This record gives sequence, C-alpha cells and structure tokens, in this order.
Amino acid sequence: MAGILVLARMEGGSVARSGFELLGAARSLAEPFGERVTAALLGKETSAYLKTLFVQGADLVAEASHPSLGTYAPEAYLSALEQICRSLDPSMILLSADSIGRELAPRLAHRLEAGIVAEVIDVAVTDGIPHLISPAYGGKAMSVFTPKGYPLVVTLKPRAFKPLRADESKHGEVVEIDLDLPPHLLQVKVVEQVKEEAAGVKLEDAKIVIGGGRGLGGPEGFQVLEQLAKLLKGAVGASRAATDAGWVPTSWQIGQTGKTVGPDLYIAVGISGATQHIAGVSGAKTIVAINTDAEAPIFKIAQLGIVGDYKKIVPRLIGKCKELLGR
Repeated sequence: MAGILVLARMEGGSVARSGFELLGAARSLAEPFGERVTAALLGKETSAYLKTLFVQGADLVAEASHPSLGTYAPEAYLSALEQICRSLDPSMILLSADSIGRELAPRLAHRLEAGIVAEVIDVAVTDGIPHLISPAYGGKAMSVFTPKGYPLVVTLKPRAFKPLRADESKHGEVVEIDLDLPPHLLQVKVVEQVKEEAAGVKLEDAKIVIGGGRGLGGPEGFQVLEQLAKLLKGAVGASRAATDAGWVPTSWQIGQTGKTVGPDLYIAVGISGATQHIAGVSGAKTIVAINTDAEAPIFKIAQLGIVGDYKKIVPRLIGKCKELLGR
C-alpha cells in the first residue's frame, strides 16, 4: 500500500463529520502497514480548518481551496479529486457513502482505472491483508472484499465508523494543491440551498434512540414510542420489517440497509435482532431490549432485557420518566 486518502469537505462553515469518520477507518487500515493517512480538504476557504484534521487523525492534509468549491458542484469536485489522486498516488481513496460520495466514487474510479467497493460497514487487517466488509442480499449476508490491486476507491456507510478521540498535540504536513478548474466544469449551478426542517432530533445524531419492530403489531405502536422519545429528547427508528410493512417511513430504518446509529442509549421494542439490524446499532453504548420472546437474538447484545408485552411495559416506563422529570 502507498497511503490512504480520505475526502474531507466543508459543510455549513465547518468540516463535515463524514471526514472524521473516514479518518478513523483510514487509520485502522493504514497503521498495520506503517502508511500515512492523507485528508483532502475541498472547499472555498479551508486554511482555518487544517488543524482539526490533524487532531482527528490525518498525517498529511492536501489543501485544495478554490472559489469553485464553495458549494458542491459534481464536475468541479470530481476534477479536484482526480488531480489530488494523480498528484499523491494513494492506494485507497475513501469517501462517505452519502449522496455526494455515491455520485463521485464510481466516476472517480473510472477516471483512475481503479476498483471500487461500496457501502462498507467494517474494515480489518488480517495477516497483512486488508478486508472490507459490506452487506449483500439486502443485509442478509456479508461480503468480504480483499484487494487484488490498487488504486481502490471505497465508500463507507455513514455512522458505521466513529471518529477517533481528538489528540490536540498532533501535527502534520500540509500540501497545497494547485487546482486547474476551468469555468466549463461548473455545468451545474447551485441556485438555492434549503435545509430540511425535521421535527425533533435527527435519528443519526440522537443520544437516545427508541427502535420499533414487527413485534409492535402495527403503526399505532410507534405512537407510543414517539411519546417516550419526545419525553427523553430522543428519536424513533425502526427495523426493516416495520418499514417494509409500511408502518413508518423508510427514512426511519436502522440497519445495514438503513441508517447506522451510535446513541448513548438504544431501546429496542419488539425487535427480534436480525444480523442486519444489529449491525446498525453496534455503536450504541447501552442497549435495552423489550420483547415477548425470551429467545430473541437481541437479548444476546443487550445490557438489559425485559421479557414482556410492550403495551404494558412502555406506558409504565413513560409514567416513571414523567415522575422523575417532574412532568
């Protein structure tokens, strides 16, 4: 391997969290080989944010500041990434599997004549060989990819990897990349950006998540979970079975084929604990399971398990929380 490069981009006046997640994964892959991790920081004015990337795990920062990169423009970003890769020649290029990464990754791989692995949820190095793990068949199986050649473009599922603990003493090298981005690359012009106003806490950011599954019996069960989530200032998620049944929107789905969460507390209600769902909550610090089936797999990973009917347990839990909170 010849080093790993991650895409870090500006978002809302700061470095997007996805860049820090990528740095955490990159360090896991690079350290066994003694290779360096490079962060490519794309944006209009980036110099004030270089230190942040070193603190979060970068050995080198490729500063690619350009007026054309102030807002996301596909052709400009793609050209900038290609120029950085050709200049630094990394073995692996990591991007987040968000809407931007999914658009850029296959096109970048084509330009670099590179392989590509998408939607990776875990990485490991065994006997000097990198392993990239990605869900397959709708999350019912896991694919393990081992590179046969480089370069390789990889997209990592958001929230599947945690940022490293910040090390304020860390420093590194900055390389300024002189980009050639002619005007014709700006074929797409951003006229306006409208931020979606979501009610309550975003599922991915919530410190407390209440998840509902097939065991709720129908959409009305989620109304009870929403009461508890509102009381605890948390968010409600769901298993794939619940979203497939049409009880709640697919945007609520947690798991390999949905969102990955890492709350301080995850309460799984009526969720049996399929492999693909468990993978989506593996970052939770504490898991509490409520299920009528004492043999449900979810109990194997839960720190606290309650066997019983949620219709009796959750209302009592709501009542107790109100009492403790003085509501």
